[in-house]
Amino acid sequence: MLVKEQEVKKDCSNIAISEFSSRPPLMLVIDNKSENQQLCSFSINNRRYLGNKYKLNEFIKKIILKECGKFESFADLFAGTGAVASMFQDKHLIVNDILYSNYVCYQTWFGTEHYSQSKIQNYIQKYNTLIIKKDNYWSKNYGNTYFSKENCRKIGFIREDIEQNYSANNLNNREKCILITSLLYAMDKIANTCGHYDAYRKNGELDKDLVLGMPLIQKTNPRNEIYNTDINQLAKFVSADVVYLDPPYNSRQYCDAYHLLENIARWEKPDVYGVAKKMDRTALKSDYCTISATKAFEDLIKNIQTKYIILSYNNMANKGNDRSNAKLLDDDIMRILKSKGKVKVFSQDYKAFSTGKSNIEENAERLFVCQCF
Repeated sequence: MLVKEQEVKKDCSNIAISEFSSRPPLMLVIDNKSENQQLCSFSINNRRYLGNKYKLNEFIKKIILKECGKFESFADLFAGTGAVASMFQDKHLIVNDILYSNYVCYQTWFGTEHYSQSKIQNYIQKYNTLIIKKDNYWSKNYGNTYFSKENCRKIGFIREDIEQNYSANNLNNREKCILITSLLYAMDKIANTCGHYDAYRKNGELDKDLVLGMPLIQKTNPRNEIYNTDINQLAKFVSADVVYLDPPYNSRQYCDAYHLLENIARWEKPDVYGVAKKMDRTALKSDYCTISATKAFEDLIKNIQTKYIILSYNNMANKGNDRSNAKLLDDDIMRILKSKGKVKVFSQDYKAFSTGKSNIEENAERLFVCQCF
């Protein structure tokens, strides 16, 4: 399903407006001494994420500016954290990802709807003073796994309160997304993992406090477009001067690695299964992680409407284990891109953030630049 800009509100008319105003105090304690503490801040790149291009940003930006010249619009269609798109905030941005949790963050960083900074500050200040005593969906399912039981109670309470206030029209869509983004980044900072949620550390540290911060949001272009849909379908009806593509490189599905953040963002409270506490992710699987990757890539390139295609793809080939090996072969990449235009290849040595099991030497990130016919 395509989601763009404004999402449809859930029918929550029977839910109280705010936990703060109506519920008895036995559920929570507010530490008044902490209310006036200065809020910490965070930027778009203060997040751990597989394949994050933050450390390669300067390399990528240099090549794009040199090869593409002046341009007005920039599309990042496998946008991940949005790190690459964030370098072109002065452009008309088109950003997309199949994960709703990333879409929510894009509304924060690239959205066009007006928001009240003072309102966001007040909510975050209040959330940081909470001590929750009652269990909820999150603490019952995730307590003492990725987070402590206490932090899980707080996470679940905050997420429910955001949803209730949005349903009561106390928050607009972007304000809701900003608060969820603050929660996601705060969770990532203390999660008992090595940066993803395929598993949690047994006997790991669970004593860190959950502290939400204020996102450092830059001025955005009023023409920005934000999507949460299948990229191959999106490519048929959007266009940009420059299209940047950073597809998954191997068989590791991002919905498996970030199921927990997807669950908190969607807040549909599904059943979760197994040791890793994963929800059903069938609808979120990407063809680019399967044997269908080449076919999907060929269809994508055929339908893209642009002057320049910039493809990021590393040189893993057959260097790692079966799950780490690249799904797109270099010969296929070149054949497909050459059918669209003139191709140049640029490379930079790079040790990527991994799942913690790979230590591949001579790893390089390549940029395939295709000037379209």
